[in-house]
Amino acid sequence: MTDGYIWIIIIVLGIGTYIIRFSFLGLIGGQDLPEWILRHLRYTAVAVLPGLVAPLVLWPAATQGEVDPARLCAALVTFGVGLVTRNVVAAILCGGMTLFGMIWALGAY
Repeated sequence: MTDGYIWIIIIVLGIGTYIIRFSFLGLIGGQDLPEWILRHLRYTAVAVLPGLVAPLVLWPAATQGEVDPARLCAALVTFGVGLVTRNVVAAILCGGMTLFGMIWALGAY
């Protein structure tokens, strides 16, 4: 690939993402959204976060893609604490402590 071809791709992708963002922020940014759209937007984080976290738990780069019991256990503890307490900070702290505790207990360090 030539440098010009790469720059064309970068510029076209930049324009495309600008158009997508402008369609929400520029065109309807000052208007109230319908209730049904607001109801669906509430679930965006709930839908996106598992998609971001699952590959890091099931195929972590730190273990060359092998399922790691320490990471799997930490994910389950984080999910459980978050489900029971409804406290994000508590869930993250318990998951982090579980991850480092399991890594230490399994002798990965």
